[in-house]
Amino acid sequence: MHDAALFDLDGTLVNTEPRSQAAWSRLFSAHQVPCDDRLLKSFAGRPGKQVLAEQRHLFGEVHTIEELFAEAMSYATLPAEPVPGAVEMLRQLHERGVPVGVVTSGTRDYAVGELDTIGVLPLLSLLITAEDVRNGKPDPEGYLAGCRTLGSAPERTVVFEDAPAGVSAAKAAGTFCVAVTTTQPAAALAAADLVVDGFAAVRWPIFAGRPE
Repeated sequence: MHDAALFDLDGTLVNTEPRSQAAWSRLFSAHQVPCDDRLLKSFAGRPGKQVLAEQRHLFGEVHTIEELFAEAMSYATLPAEPVPGAVEMLRQLHERGVPVGVVTSGTRDYAVGELDTIGVLPLLSLLITAEDVRNGKPDPEGYLAGCRTLGSAPERTVVFEDAPAGVSAAKAAGTFCVAVTTTQPAAALAAADLVVDGFAAVRWPIFAGRPE
């Protein structure tokens, strides 16, 4: 049995991936940097500044990572919608008294804004963002911190993710990982303990959530 649940944000609770991909693509285009699907997908589930730092050589020395990140965020203007069933899942857990948190690679201001938009902030016991950890996903630091804060052992904590980097982080932390195929094909999420097409296939306790 499991005592607590931790959720990724982008792609897991909020359908932000199309908006994010468009913003990063526009950033590369504005700086005349060649961009392909592999490069765009490298941002999925990871801190944007961290990925930008890895690609720093593509932009020359004119702009800082902070400036490039701020520019990309300025392009992310479309409102995000909740992933189908995500809000209902959070409410179900809250009503059952299950401690719930969010561990995201985004900034705190961004995460609070998104969570407030879909109306779930009051349901959360914690929010861990890129500013709260030294190492972002796929490092397990964020999920380990979430388990400690909720007072739940990793092996008794369920993590919901949508990206390979997040699945790697969840498994490295020792949690039970449920991957939702909102942004990635099932094959890319095969390292998770359970892969589902959507939250409609999930029930708590989690072992009752395997697709029929």
